[in-house]
Amino acid sequence: MQPSGQLHIGNYLGALKNWAALQNSGKYMCWFMIADLHAMTVNYDARAIGERTKNLALDYLACGIDPDHSTIFIQSHILEHTYLSWIFANLVPIAELKRMHQFKEKTASGEEAAMNTGLFTYPILMAADILIYKGDTVPVGEDQKQHVEITCDIARKFNNAFGKTFPEPELLLTPTPRVMSLTEPMNKMSKSKGEKNYIALSDSPETIKKKLLSAVTDTSPGETMGAGVTNLFTLLKAFAKDDATHRELLNTYNAKTLQYQELKETLAREIIATLAPIQEKRREFESRPEIVAEVLFEGTKKARALAQATLAEVKEKVGLK
Repeated sequence: MQPSGQLHIGNYLGALKNWAALQNSGKYMCWFMIADLHAMTVNYDARAIGERTKNLALDYLACGIDPDHSTIFIQSHILEHTYLSWIFANLVPIAELKRMHQFKEKTASGEEAAMNTGLFTYPILMAADILIYKGDTVPVGEDQKQHVEITCDIARKFNNAFGKTFPEPELLLTPTPRVMSLTEPMNKMSKSKGEKNYIALSDSPETIKKKLLSAVTDTSPGETMGAGVTNLFTLLKAFAKDDATHRELLNTYNAKTLQYQELKETLAREIIATLAPIQEKRREFESRPEIVAEVLFEGTKKARALAQATLAEVKEKVGLK
């Protein structure tokens, strides 16, 4: 995950909640990276990156990533990532990068000319991020499927050219509700659209209530549930402690007797109840910065050792001893 500022509930439901569940399943050795090099490709602020990196580490820990069972590390502190990325870059045709969804979106919107090279080639660095640890499973949502596919393709090309070295990672699709903007429910929740658009993990109960009460519901009459109401029910299903709460309000909606304020107030209570222990845990770690620093130091040290071993093997195979 990139250290790009405040995390919101879309980040929690789409990534952090699932990561903690995978970690706690005991089935996986988990590596969680703070992708500060990737953060340089869009709206990069050199003055803020250090603080944002620390804050993202706090969010990882507060949301249940346990350094006793997982490794948390900083991408830029392990130079082997970019070294391996350069080697991989020589295996990837430009045409393949142009097939990536993000490039197509930039082209369709007329932004291709302003797109920096880092953003164009970031799928190669992402492949290096995964393969340098010989990762065999990558947990992502459906919208990230293409990134795992190109990683497998790069692993296959390297193995064919230089001998078996990397596994072809399997895609682990995690349950990821599509969380939409509170103010523009046809678009994904995003910080770029302003504070009213999203609920931050750090928002106070009062702020959460205020944002939800002003959230868009139905924009036009009709038999089909509008995008705004659909989004609120999606969030309720994700945050409610039991299915009955969601089911009862949905039945009320179908009976055309639902008051949207009741839906919003119920959703606010459920989100507040979920975020309260996360916020409390975050305050505890904030009060002990030395622990966070040690977690990052030890995790990065552990990751670096494995990355160095992999790169040494790669350099020997490509003749760069």
